[in-house]
Parts: sequence; C-alpha cells; structure tokens
Amino acid sequence: MTTTNGERAPAEHVWPVRVYYEDTDAAGVVYHANYLRFAERARTEMLRAHGVDQGRLRAERGLAFAVRDCAIDYRAPARLDDALEVRTRAPRVGAASVRLEQTIRRGAAVLARLELRIACVDADGRPARLPAAVRAAARAHCVPRSPRART
Repeated sequence: MTTTNGERAPAEHVWPVRVYYEDTDAAGVVYHANYLRFAERARTEMLRAHGVDQGRLRAERGLAFAVRDCAIDYRAPARLDDALEVRTRAPRVGAASVRLEQTIRRGAAVLARLELRIACVDADGRPARLPAAVRAAARAHCVPRSPRART
C-alpha cells in the first residue's frame, strides 16, 4: 500500500504529539481522558495519510466511525512538554469494523496501550460496510496482534 504521496506505508502508523499545558491536570500530568484524544487524532491522521477524508465520507455517503469498544492500560504518566508518539496497528480488518491497537510512547517507554474496535455506521447509526479506501488504509497497517495484547 502506498500513501497519497506515493511512498510505501509502514506497517505501523506513527503520529507525533506534544503535551501542552491544556492537556495536563494541576500536577502537570496528562489528564487520563486526553490519551483518548491523542489516539483519536492519530487514527484520523492515519486515514488522512491514505487519502481518506472523514468529512467527505459523511457528506457524500452518510458514513461515520464510532468506537464500539475500548480498553486502556495506563502504564506511566506523560507530563507537560513531553514529545510523544502514538503508534497504530490494525490486527484485524472486518467488513464493517476494524480492530486497532494503539500505543502512546515517550521514547522507548510505553505510557498507555489501547485496544479498540471501530465500527463504520450509516446516518442512522446502523452498521455499514467499510468503504474500500478505508479497508485499504487499515490493511496497510495490518500486523499480527502484539504478543502483550489482551485477548
């Protein structure tokens, strides 16, 4: 699979994020819900790198994505000004949903692990088939489940 600029896509999508003051609590530690925001942005950028525009999917086809389930394992705190990476892989791509594993890292240290199932839904919130472009984008990052992943 290639990205929109013709480069070969790596099996794992990597998106950098910097921790800002607004991301932290009074102790200067990233507020737990903000890990979800970082992961959401990384998923959006993964699709965008493959030419998938979620706004266009919604406007033209009435399709959107919903988190069906999500588990987070918080391992270590991120702090103000930390440079982080969100790494995304897709161990399973189905007809209407995608299983994703995301890790949020500071260097080699894993700060949080997320396991999600993202469902494609129509304008009424009913399951819908993933568009071919979305399936292709996810399959570009389809790698076997991490040995540490929960079952």
